[in-house]
Amino acid sequence: MIHPRYVIPSIISILGLCVGLSSIKFALNSQFEHAVIAITIASIIDTIDGRIARLIKGTSKFGAELDSLIDFINFGVAPAITVYIWILKDLGNIGWLLVLFHSVACCLRLARFNLGSKMNNEKWRENFFTGVPSPAGAGILLLPLILLLSDFSSNYDYRTLAIIFIIASTFLMISKIPTYSLKGIKVSRPFLIFLLLLIATYFGFLIHYPFNTLLFTGCLYLLLIPISFIHFKIIKKRSSKASDSLISEDFI
Repeated sequence: MIHPRYVIPSIISILGLCVGLSSIKFALNSQFEHAVIAITIASIIDTIDGRIARLIKGTSKFGAELDSLIDFINFGVAPAITVYIWILKDLGNIGWLLVLFHSVACCLRLARFNLGSKMNNEKWRENFFTGVPSPAGAGILLLPLILLLSDFSSNYDYRTLAIIFIIASTFLMISKIPTYSLKGIKVSRPFLIFLLLLIATYFGFLIHYPFNTLLFTGCLYLLLIPISFIHFKIIKKRSSKASDSLISEDFI
C-alpha cells in the first residue's frame, strides 16, 4: 500500500498541471490576463510541491518524473501556445516554428536537468542552475504580453518584442550560463522573519498589482543573469585556488 505522504506531492503537481493546461483554454478565449495568471499560479505550485515532498519525506522517482513532465507542459507548451495565439499566429509557419523552438528547448533543458550528472562535487555549485530553468524561461517568454497587460503598456511593436523574447528564452534555457538557484540557500533564524515579511509583501503586490509585479520580477531576473554569471566565475576561481593550495600542501 502506498503511503499518503508519497501521494500528496503528486496530487499537488497534478493540480498545477490542470492550472497550466487551463491557461491554453483562456488563451483560446482571448482571456490572456487569465492565461498569464494561470501560468503564474502553476509556477508557484511547481515551487512548493517539491518542498512539501521533502518536508513530509514523500520524495520518489515517480514524483520526480511526473514533475518533469508537468513542467514541460506548463512552461514549455502552454506559454508558447499562449503567445502564439496572442500575436504570433499571423506569422504563419514562422510563428509556429518559434513555438516549436521554445518547446523543444524546454524539453532539452528538463532532460539535461533530469540526468543530474554532476562532474564536480563542489557544494557551492548547488546554488546555481546550468542555464535558465523552465519556469523562468516561460516568464521571459511572456514578458511582452505582461508588458501589454501592465500599466506601462504603450504603442510598442509587441510582435517584434514577442519574437525577440521567445528566441531569448529558447537560447537561455539550453545555454550553460550559470543562473542563481534558491534551493541551496539557507536562511538563519534571525533573518527568517524578515524573509517571511518580504514574501508576504511580494504576494500582496502580486495580488493587487499582478502584471506590474510580474513585469518588475521578470526585469529583475534578467538583470540577475549577468550578475550570477560573474558571481559563478569568481567563486569558481576561488575554489580552484583553494584546491590548488590543498594539493600543493599534500606534496610538501
